[in-house]
Amino acid sequence: MSLKFPILLLLIVPFLPGTGNAQVTNGGVAMMGRVINGDTILFYTLPEIRIYEDRIFKNKMERRKYDRLVYNVKKVYPYAQLAVKLVEQYNKEMEAMERNREKKKYISHIEKELFSKYKSDIESLTITQGRILIKLIDRQTGKTSYDIIKNYRGSFPAYFWQSIAIIFGSDLKYRYDPKGEDRMIEDIVLLIEGGQI
Repeated sequence: MSLKFPILLLLIVPFLPGTGNAQVTNGGVAMMGRVINGDTILFYTLPEIRIYEDRIFKNKMERRKYDRLVYNVKKVYPYAQLAVKLVEQYNKEMEAMERNREKKKYISHIEKELFSKYKSDIESLTITQGRILIKLIDRQTGKTSYDIIKNYRGSFPAYFWQSIAIIFGSDLKYRYDPKGEDRMIEDIVLLIEGGQI
């Protein structure tokens, strides 16, 4: 083995993206390593990369259907991520509140704030995108949309919104099934999270 390869490796590896134990010190890079039989072995953790086999479509229509699903998931996924952050934030803030009246006032304030900020975005979603969002909210939070509404607003509003959802062919009580019905959505989400699409 020539000397060029290890030197090239030392120059390239520290700058690869990842979560290795590299530190910049005085213009150089310090890495975790171990001396084994007189040789220094450097350790670097590379980011996880998922490899998927190429999707084979029976026809153009099936391909278009998949492309449309990718588009829809990419459009609503940021809202599902936002839902996680907001639910966590609101739960923390409400834990500090002792009186129910204070909590109700806070929830009312949150509701007004969310409607003013996101109403037009949510209203612009298609019915299909709304269904995907309901699924992704369950995926991200571990709670159905129905449970979240019930937790913040009570049983009657949750029942009301569930009735509206059913009229439009959705179900706020839907549980996300990544290994079954929602397998394609899960694959797309993993591709999004991996930066592959």
